[in-house]
Amino acid sequence: MIDELDLVVLKRDLPKERLAPGDVGTVVLMHQQGAGYEVEFTTLSGDTVAVVTLHASDVRPVEAREIVHARALG
Repeated sequence: MIDELDLVVLKRDLPKERLAPGDVGTVVLMHQQGAGYEVEFTTLSGDTVAVVTLHASDVRPVEAREIVHARALG
């Protein structure tokens, strides 16, 4: 189960928001008991890139053995 303030991994491309699969965001609001989420994506320095409403199938929880990878915004 994904809860508010959890880190999640984006599973699909969102070109309008300059987001790519694998980008990590923070759940800031949960909709309809986990049917969807409001997720904030930030740069590593803390600047907000986008806050998007996503369906539960668009994200997944982070896993314990994953590492964050940096990329420049296109």
